[in-house]
Amino acid sequence: MSLLTVEKLNVRFATPDGEVHAVKDLGFDLAKGETLGIVGESGSGKSQSVLSLLGLLADNGRAAGTARFENRDLLALAESELREIRGSRISMIFQDPMTSLNPYLTIADQMTQVVREHETVTRQAARERCIEMLEAVRIPEAEARFNRYPHELSGGMRQRVMIASSLLLNPEILIADEPTTALDVTVQAQILDLMRDLNDRYGTAIILITHDLGVVAGLCERVLVMHEGELKERGEVRDIFYRPQHDYTRRLLDAVPRLDEERVEKLAAGAGSGVVPEAGEALLTVDDLKVQFGIPGDGLFAGTRQLRAVDGVSLSLAAGETLGVVGESGCGKSTLARAIVKLVPKSAGRVCLLGREMDALDRETLGEMRRSLQIIFQDPLASLNPRMTVGDIVSEPLWTHRPELDKGSVRQLVTEVLERVGIGGHQLNRYPHEFSGGQCQRIGIARALVLKPRIIICDEPVSALDVSIQAQIVDLLMDLQSDFGLALVFIAHDLAVVRHISHRVMVMYLGTIMEVASREDLYERPAHPYTRALISAVPIPDPDLERSRERELLSGDLPSPLDPPSGCRFRTRCRYAIDRCAAETPKLELLDSTLVACHRADDLRRG
Repeated sequence: MSLLTVEKLNVRFATPDGEVHAVKDLGFDLAKGETLGIVGESGSGKSQSVLSLLGLLADNGRAAGTARFENRDLLALAESELREIRGSRISMIFQDPMTSLNPYLTIADQMTQVVREHETVTRQAARERCIEMLEAVRIPEAEARFNRYPHELSGGMRQRVMIASSLLLNPEILIADEPTTALDVTVQAQILDLMRDLNDRYGTAIILITHDLGVVAGLCERVLVMHEGELKERGEVRDIFYRPQHDYTRRLLDAVPRLDEERVEKLAAGAGSGVVPEAGEALLTVDDLKVQFGIPGDGLFAGTRQLRAVDGVSLSLAAGETLGVVGESGCGKSTLARAIVKLVPKSAGRVCLLGREMDALDRETLGEMRRSLQIIFQDPLASLNPRMTVGDIVSEPLWTHRPELDKGSVRQLVTEVLERVGIGGHQLNRYPHEFSGGQCQRIGIARALVLKPRIIICDEPVSALDVSIQAQIVDLLMDLQSDFGLALVFIAHDLAVVRHISHRVMVMYLGTIMEVASREDLYERPAHPYTRALISAVPIPDPDLERSRERELLSGDLPSPLDPPSGCRFRTRCRYAIDRCAAETPKLELLDSTLVACHRADDLRRG
């Protein structure tokens, strides 16, 4: 029996540039206890379709059609009637918990308010129910954390609080709008495992909105595929993945990088095949790099504490090679990138570019050398000046580093590099806000390329992009590497993308290196327990395979870099830890063809 029936749903927004038709004649059913996935790229209408059901559209939006829930049309209800349903019968988990939780109120105040708004209970009874639900979503020391503010919790814990709040009144329907997008792959795996458990335990029907097809493969029973506001295809999850009917669905599936498959048809032949380039090959060498930040202690007379963001990292990079760098948020990946290009000061260690130590160079020589080393940032819009045209943005490095060029020469070089990354030269006078996210990332790549560098550091360059745009950017970087012999440091949390583009991979945890291996060795024979857990947590867009996998899920959250564990920093979350792990810090040593920092790596590989 259908719990929710939506027919001919249309969502429109009035804008200064005219009406935007965001959702067009959408229809679907949701059965009791079912998990329905809605997939599609940004702007496809996924979120607006469910927000309209709960009366949560922006002021300039309006919805038409029917949405029958318990013999009542949600779209025809008054605000007071919708308020009775929201939270109690239909709940929603929003994408970013930090913007959905009130920063001025404790978790206790926010959760008890949900209960007391819908039921007449004492504050103590509401408190007990909330703590019980926090324990149900596996928040450790739930009672102690109940009185904290949102900023005092990690991203994974804040998302758990959102889920607990949405389940307090046992709703019939739970709408999850991109519930894992902002989370690390390890935390994402924990949240998805939690949602499966809650669905089994409470029989709650779930509408899961996501662009991650691996998540859908492991969690959903039926799938809706949307594009530009229209429903392109619907069906059972196995039919969608194994027998897609619509061309858009096939393109979407083809664009997804798979952790279980190598896609090396475009991978440039790297200069080195071992875990470290041979002598004389390295364009970039980093030796025992440390970056520390002083943090004021608690209390008037407390001293300064040292946050060790990067703690003794060494690496080398050969011409034409891509070194992937992976790890959870807070492991030091981006700080490492910024320290290499001198955007943050290092505390110790050496960085050698093209065989010369950067600290030993005078200002003029350093400026000349930096032409060979460029960086692409994670957020393309935040890294492009909104007051400058695209032509000005891409030409700025030329005016700085090649002042001998005249206007005509600069314009020609800018036009050539923009066309090389897929942006027409006729768009030079447009501003960043006039481009899509994928186009803005292409502009950032053009800015990095215009000086013809030898090395580019890519700091999460595709994490904010849709899967199809992500595939285009990765293919573009691989083409450019092949054409120009670029060396790349590719930082990402998506291990499937890293497998697609990298020759070697370095795994970081709490500022230190856990493992360095070739792409083949790391994914086929991971030596460190942390690497194994990261790979295990990545969802695979294959329903049968994803649901039959055995996982090594991590428990708990990343420890604070202000107070890292003694010995092996990973030991507090490692299922294989022994007494030696707490007493002795493991050294990065060669095991077969892999560099690994683990006391038990040899035993685990043989076992």
